[in-house]
Amino acid sequence: MLFRADADYARELDASDELAHVRNEFVIADPDQIYLDGNSLGRLPKATAALTADIVNQQWGERLIRGWNEGWFTAPERIGAKIAQLIGADPDEVIVADSTSINLFKLVVAVLRAFPQRSRILTDDLNFPSDLYILQGIIDLLGAQHQVHVARSPDSVHGPVVELRERLDADAALLTLSHTVFKSGYVYDMAELTAAAHAHGALTLWDLSHSVGAVPLDLHAAGADMAIGCTYKYLNGGPGSPAFLFIRRDLQERLHNPITGWMGQQNPFDFDLRYRATPGMRHFLTGTPQVVSLALIEPGLDVLLAAGMDRVRAKSVRQSEYLIQLWEALLAPLGFSLNSPRDPRQRGSHVSLGHPQGLYIDLALINDMNVLPDFRMPDNIRLGIAPLYTSFSDIHTAVTRMRQIVVEGLFEKYVDQAPVVT
Repeated sequence: MLFRADADYARELDASDELAHVRNEFVIADPDQIYLDGNSLGRLPKATAALTADIVNQQWGERLIRGWNEGWFTAPERIGAKIAQLIGADPDEVIVADSTSINLFKLVVAVLRAFPQRSRILTDDLNFPSDLYILQGIIDLLGAQHQVHVARSPDSVHGPVVELRERLDADAALLTLSHTVFKSGYVYDMAELTAAAHAHGALTLWDLSHSVGAVPLDLHAAGADMAIGCTYKYLNGGPGSPAFLFIRRDLQERLHNPITGWMGQQNPFDFDLRYRATPGMRHFLTGTPQVVSLALIEPGLDVLLAAGMDRVRAKSVRQSEYLIQLWEALLAPLGFSLNSPRDPRQRGSHVSLGHPQGLYIDLALINDMNVLPDFRMPDNIRLGIAPLYTSFSDIHTAVTRMRQIVVEGLFEKYVDQAPVVT
């Protein structure tokens, strides 16, 4: 179909969408609200609401402690195996545990201990700041014996691939990056940079938080060594749901969890006072799993696996291309810039639009227009496309309301307001 900027065209696109029915799998409490923040917190799957009642009333309320032998104890591996299907890994290479930050800490410390002759970590200034904070803390903890080199993006949109390749040498222990950049949505070529790191004997650690569930991944094909990621964005696992970690099978016994605990112990219920790591991924567990929040990840994974990542990605590309066409037609003349890659092969499932009054436009969208995007400094209005439940009409409505805010000056009343959470 030839692009048009009218609402009827959006409805035509929705009518031909083979995944449109999947939206019915999610709770849509306010049908008039446009939700474009699934790249921060995914919607609630209807099956999750039902499972919550079962966990609380039956599994906990009736079965009590017996629940540990009825699925709770093995949930980190069982749910990890489903995530493995989404990231091109084997079931025994992924486990669910803790948070993304804690998993990053565990893996980075493990690598630095395994390669004591190497002292440098490479990353970039597009990485999620929390990842950099963890790296800085590790260096302090290990007595300032290591350094972090932060490569600089040439335009705050695309990754500094050239500089990263130039900085890889015999002193580099680890290259760690966000596969999909949180501000611009830029997607690295994982296979290319992993091969470059391996050529110098370095390992790679990829943060998949803005990729998993939105971008097809094949960690095996890319030769990736390790990965981490959250489950509350495109996986729809719920606020603060536990994260996951991947370790290539041949590295699992070489890397040692620096936060040892009883769930990683070989025979935890022997209560031996001396720690012996259990083989495989389970030794990267530490304390008791958060059973309720862990279990609630599973329904969202089931919806995504049933939809199929190839179809999800195809719809994501169609929708982000449509959004960018609307930007060109309706928003660029009003001073909006495209702060995401134009090439869909280098773009994840969110599109960032910049504007000098971006924060105030964002507040007007939320408070006056019933549109929920998010905002990242200095000027990025991030429009998160979650193909499982985002419609083309949602995108059209959001863009036209954004245009209205600027044309009518509705953002001006928010100039003196700055929320804590954006």
